[in-house]
Amino acid sequence: MLSSTLLCIAGALLASAHTVITYPGWRGNNLITDEDFPYGMQWMYPCGGIPLTSNRTFWPVTGGAIAFQPGWFQGHSTAFIYINMGLGTEGPDHGPANMSLAMVPPFQIIGPTKNPFPGTMCLPQVPLPANVHVKAGDNATIQVVELALHGASLFSCVDITFVEPNDSRLEEVTEDNCFNSTDIGFADIYTLTVRASGQTLATGGAARQLLPFLSWLPVVFGGMWLLL
Repeated sequence: MLSSTLLCIAGALLASAHTVITYPGWRGNNLITDEDFPYGMQWMYPCGGIPLTSNRTFWPVTGGAIAFQPGWFQGHSTAFIYINMGLGTEGPDHGPANMSLAMVPPFQIIGPTKNPFPGTMCLPQVPLPANVHVKAGDNATIQVVELALHGASLFSCVDITFVEPNDSRLEEVTEDNCFNSTDIGFADIYTLTVRASGQTLATGGAARQLLPFLSWLPVVFGGMWLLL
């Protein structure tokens, strides 16, 4: 895998509209659009069109840092981020069969403009998924998903081998390879229930007018985006 330093440089030059994992590593460069991938590789589940790699990155059994450059799409200044883990070797590429184990709650990132830019963000201590227990030597894959405003998803992955936290093979986390750019903001994602499952839809005049819009309309409340 490319080193974190090289990825930061490469991402700044190439990832104007895609996701690059800068720490602890990256499955491979999928910033490609060609005849085989006319819409780009990163749209492809689960890891942006790149199969499992044998060149794994070491990551602590207690969880650790994850840093990436979200890129951005022209015309989109916000996106949702999901960070997942897959275990096992039952998948079609001999990696995980699925990436359904959430490592952190989804969150929103907010950019300064609608233009692409190579800002970087760092989560210094990402835990293992709930109820997941691993030991040194186990293999897994970490998946970063960026969900654009129009609903399409970008996928990038890093294949890891777990080691103890004091293992000398772990790359040190520093301010150079794991940092948050000042031009990227964060927001929690909240949900307001308009109608609970099993309840009858309100029939008042105001409800008839508002509910078709409330089912999808994002609004700002207290500086945070709310999904209704």
